[in-house]
Amino acid sequence: MQAQTFVFFGLAGSGKGTQVEFLIDFLKKRDSLECVHVSTGNEYRKLIESGSYAGTLVKESITQGVLQPRFLTDTIFINVLISSLTPEKHLLTDGYPRTVEQSKSLEEMMKFFKRDIIKIIYIKISDKEAIKRNLLRCRHDDTKEGMAKRIEEFNNNVIPSMNYFKEKKGYEIYTINGEQSREDVFKEIIKKLGYS
Repeated sequence: MQAQTFVFFGLAGSGKGTQVEFLIDFLKKRDSLECVHVSTGNEYRKLIESGSYAGTLVKESITQGVLQPRFLTDTIFINVLISSLTPEKHLLTDGYPRTVEQSKSLEEMMKFFKRDIIKIIYIKISDKEAIKRNLLRCRHDDTKEGMAKRIEEFNNNVIPSMNYFKEKKGYEIYTINGEQSREDVFKEIIKKLGYS
């Protein structure tokens, strides 16, 4: 059984994290390979909770809805790959890449780690739905102003970073309707990946 690589894209509130968890459970049952999950959002939250100086600086910028510096996100991401990734483990990422520059970095990393088939899962929801869902989550960075900034950031940077992979050999983009129940979103993912 070949280890797979999945890169999740979607606005904050699209349910990326939930779908990654569903897919990890599914893959473990299906082929019992270990999974490495890199969520830059989770890694940044850990950094904030650590109470370090870097964590304090990250918290400030997250509250303002600003993207974190590229070097920091790249470092956090690659550190997890270096410490955890092996050829027989599935890789699932969410929250990275978020800029075209990061997409170029990811492409380099995938070549280095000999990952030649990358499945990109884009969970698409409307801006209106994203705002509605995020205001219900009540996280400290989910203010109306913060959300508007994140949506703008997503459209200006993240979508181009995903589109960077269009027509790239070994990269396939699957667009999923995120405005259905969590279970139906997952069914669509499984179906489009050809697992059902």
